[in-house]
Amino acid sequence: MDILTIAGSFILATYIRFGNFVDMGDRQSHFLAGLICLFIATIYAFMIPWNSGIMKRKPIGELWEIIKVNAVIILTVLVPVFFFQWAKYFSRLVMLYFGIINVILMFVLHMIFKKVMKAYYKSDLVKTKVIVITQSELKDEVNERLKHSLDPSFQVIDTITVDDVDELFYEQMTQQAVDEVFVYAPDWQVSKVNRLMRFFYEMGVRCDYCIEIPEMDWGRSYIGKFADYSVFTYTHFQSSYKRLLIKRLMDIVGGLIGCIITILFTPFVAIAIKLNSKGPVFFSQERIGRNGRRFKMTKFRSMYMDAEERKKELEDQNEVEGLMFKIKDDPRITKVGKFLRKTSIDELPQFFSIVKGDMSLVGTRPPTVDEFEKYDGYYRRRLSMTPGLTGLWQVSGRSDVDNFDDVVKYDLEYIDHWSLGLDIKILFKTIAVVFVGRGSR
Repeated sequence: MDILTIAGSFILATYIRFGNFVDMGDRQSHFLAGLICLFIATIYAFMIPWNSGIMKRKPIGELWEIIKVNAVIILTVLVPVFFFQWAKYFSRLVMLYFGIINVILMFVLHMIFKKVMKAYYKSDLVKTKVIVITQSELKDEVNERLKHSLDPSFQVIDTITVDDVDELFYEQMTQQAVDEVFVYAPDWQVSKVNRLMRFFYEMGVRCDYCIEIPEMDWGRSYIGKFADYSVFTYTHFQSSYKRLLIKRLMDIVGGLIGCIITILFTPFVAIAIKLNSKGPVFFSQERIGRNGRRFKMTKFRSMYMDAEERKKELEDQNEVEGLMFKIKDDPRITKVGKFLRKTSIDELPQFFSIVKGDMSLVGTRPPTVDEFEKYDGYYRRRLSMTPGLTGLWQVSGRSDVDNFDDVVKYDLEYIDHWSLGLDIKILFKTIAVVFVGRGSR
C-alpha cells in the first residue's frame, strides 16, 4: 500500500508542477528520481520495520513515523540531485509537492487501514482466543503486559492460575473454544508443565511457554539457536544484523575516506614530529577491543620516547579518579604533540584499524592492557561493543571528565541506547568538537 501511495504521490506531484507530462524537461531524471523514492522506501521498510507496530500507534505517533520515512526518502533523493547536478534537469518543487501529498495520503490510508482491520478483528471468527496460565502472584503483571502488547487480533478469554490446573481443568478445556494458550509459570514443576504442553499439543492447540527468568531484563532477550539447541538469550546489547551491517558499511566508507586523509597528512605531520623530537612518527600500543580481543592501536606520536617510563613518576599527579590516567599539563607531551592532540590529528591513523574491523567510527573508549587487568564485571561490559574513534563521552566534554566511572557511565549509556541515528548524531557532534577544539585529550 505504501509503495502504491509513493508512486501515486510522485506522479501527482509531477503533474501539479508541470500541468502535464510533456513539458517536464528531462523525463529520464524524473523517472530515475521516482525509482529512487520507491527503492529507498523498500530499503527503509526492510532495515527498519516501521509498520510492525501500526495497530498500536496513536494518530500522532502514526503521523510522526510517516513524516520520518518521507524525510528519509526526500533527503536521499536530493543528495544525488545535488552531487550529480541534476537541478538543471530535475525540479526540486516536485519533491516538495511529493512530500506534502505523500504524508497526507499515507496518513489517511494508514488510518483507514487501521479502522478496517480493527473492525475485521471484532468478528468472533477471526479473533485468536487465548487462555493465559500463570502463577497467582504474577497474574496481574502478566495481564497488564499482555493488555499493552497484544494486537487487536488476540482476545484473552480467561486467566487461570496453576493452582487451578487439575483434572477438572483438563476436562473443561476439551470443551472450550480456544486457539492458543500462553503459559508463564517459572516456578511450576517441570512434570506438570510437561503434561500441560502435551495435553494441548494432542488437542492441536498452539501452546506458548514463556521461559523468561523473573526479575531479568526481558526487554533484552530473544529466542534463538545455539547449534541444534533452542535457547533463550539475555544480552545488554541487542540489535538486528541489518543495522549492524549498515554500521559496518559506514565504518568501511568512513574509514577509507579517513585513510586517504591520513595518507595526505602523514608527510607534513612526520616532518613536524621528527623536527621536534627523536623517535618514530607513529606510536603503537596494545589495546583491548570487543569482548576482550587485543589489537594494536596506532597514532601519530605526540609524546617523548620515554613517556611510558615517566608515567610511573607522574601517577601521584593523576587528575582522574579511577583507572584512567590524565594530567592537565603532561610534561611527556611534545610541543608538536600538543597541537596534534588539540586538533585530534594524532588519531588519524586509527582509520586503518576501523577499516580492518578492530575499531569503529563510533563506539566505546578502548582501554589499555593495564587498565583492562583491573576491570571487574561492571567495567567489563563496556567492551561488549567494538571500540570507537569517537564516542558519547568524547562529545560530552571529555576534558571535563575527572572520574573514570563517568566515562564508563557514558559508554554503557551508548551501548544500552545504541542506534544508527545516535551514531550519526555523535559523528556530527565530534566534527563540531574537533573544529572548536573543546575537550581534546
